[in-house]
Amino acid sequence: MTHAVRHQSHAFGFLHADKAEGLTLSRRNLLKASLAGVGALSLPRLVQARSARQVPAARSLILLWLAGGPSHIDMLDPKPDRPPENRGPFGVTRTRLPGVFLCEHLPRLAARLERFSLLRAVDCRGSNHEPNTVMQTANRRAEPRTNPEAVRYPAIGSLVARFHGANHPAAPAYAAFMRSRSHLAFAGYLGQAYDPFLANEAARLPIYDLLGNDTGRLSRGALLELPTGVDAQRLHDRRHLLQQFDRLRRHLERSRVVEAFDVHTQQALQLLTSSRVRTALDLEQEPRAIRDRYGPHLWCQQALLARRLIEAGVAFVTLDLSYHTASGTWDTHGDNIPPYGGIRKGLGPLLPLFDHLVTTLVDDLEQRGLLEQTLVIAMGEFGRTPRIGTQGSTDGRDHWPYVMTVLLAGGGLRHGQVIGRSTPDGGAIQERPVTPGDLAATIYRHFGIPLDSTYTDPAGRLLHLLPDGGQPIHELF
Repeated sequence: MTHAVRHQSHAFGFLHADKAEGLTLSRRNLLKASLAGVGALSLPRLVQARSARQVPAARSLILLWLAGGPSHIDMLDPKPDRPPENRGPFGVTRTRLPGVFLCEHLPRLAARLERFSLLRAVDCRGSNHEPNTVMQTANRRAEPRTNPEAVRYPAIGSLVARFHGANHPAAPAYAAFMRSRSHLAFAGYLGQAYDPFLANEAARLPIYDLLGNDTGRLSRGALLELPTGVDAQRLHDRRHLLQQFDRLRRHLERSRVVEAFDVHTQQALQLLTSSRVRTALDLEQEPRAIRDRYGPHLWCQQALLARRLIEAGVAFVTLDLSYHTASGTWDTHGDNIPPYGGIRKGLGPLLPLFDHLVTTLVDDLEQRGLLEQTLVIAMGEFGRTPRIGTQGSTDGRDHWPYVMTVLLAGGGLRHGQVIGRSTPDGGAIQERPVTPGDLAATIYRHFGIPLDSTYTDPAGRLLHLLPDGGQPIHELF
C-alpha cells in the first residue's frame, strides 16, 4: 500500500524535483533540481540549519527495526511455565542475569545480557504498520489509517537531525537502510532536508527476494555517483554555478536559502563531493576478518555499514530488517498465512540471525571504543498475542499493541537489568510501563537535546519535541 507524504515547498518546486529530494537523492533529480547536479537546495538548507548552532559532542544511535512486530513471548520475554498455547513452541535458555531467561535460539545474547537492558513493559497502543510510524515518532497520533495528518509527524531520527545534527559536516545526520517506504517514518513537518539519507541506494549489497532468498546479485549502489559529464571540479566552479543560477534568480529570491547562498551552497557541494560517506559505504575498505565476523547475510552487512557510517559522522542510522516490502518479515500471523509464516517456521529462522547480528554489532562497537557513545536499540511496532494459533493458524500470533519488549545496549547507559514486567501470560503490563514518549525522551537525553525543544510547522504552529510527553527512563541513567 502506498501512502502519500506531504512536505514543505522548496525553491525549485517549478522543476518538479520533489520525487526524491532532500537527502534521498537520485542522479535524475540531481540534474532536474540543478544545472550540474547540485539539486533542490535542501542540502544547503541542511548545512545552514547545522551552522546556526553549536554541534554538541558526538553521540550516535543505531536502530534495528524489526518490521512487522516481533513476538516478545517467543524472543525476549518467554513464559516457560505457561501452557503450550501461550508459551509457544520454543524452549528457553538461562542468561547472565539471575532468574532471567530468553528464547533458546538467542544463546549469544543470553551469554552477554549483562551488557544489554530489556524493557519488558513497553506500551505501544495505537501503533500499527504500513506505515510503521507511532513508535518511530513517539506520537500516538501518527497512525495514517486513522489520521491523515500522521505522515507529517517527524521521525525521531529526523528530530535528532534537526536538533543535534551530524557528527561530521561531510556526513548526513540521519541515514537508513530501507526495504520499504512504509517501514520508516520521515521528516514530515521538518521538511525533506531532514529525511533519511537512503544508504542502501549508495552501497553495493546482496539482493534478497521477498522471502529472504539471496538472488546472487548485487545492487548497483550508484546514488553518490556523479552524473556523466559532471565532475567535482565542475560542481565547485562557483562562477559557472552562479551564471547558471542567474536565470533562476526570481525563484531563489522567494526562498530563505538565498540569504546564505554563497556559504551554504559551497558547504553542500563539499557534502556531495566528499568521499567520506562513499568510503564508509564501501565494504571493500573493511578488513576481511571483520567482514567475515559479520558474515555475508544482507542484514549483517548493513549492520557493519551502520557501524562504518557512525564512524564517518552519521548520528542516527535505522536498519529496516525485513525481506518483504509489505507489512514486514516479523509479521508472523501463521504458517497458513503467507508469506511470513508462523512462529516456528516464520520466526524460528530469524532468531539465530538476529542473535548473531545484534551481538556481533555490539561486540564490534565495544572493541572499537564506540559503544559508550552509540546507543543500540532493537524493536518493532508492537508485540504479539499471548495465545498462539490466531486467525485459524497452527502457531501464528496476531498484532498485540498492549505490551512489547525493547532491547537496548551501549550509549553509556546502565545495563544488565530488566525494566518493567508483563503479566504471567505476557498479555498486559504488570509493572513499570514505558511509553513511546519515555523511549524518545531517553534517546533525546542521550543526544543532549533539551526535552522542552520546539519547532514550527510550515503554517507557523509551535510543535513540541515530545507531543505526548515522556521522561527519560531513569533506571538507565
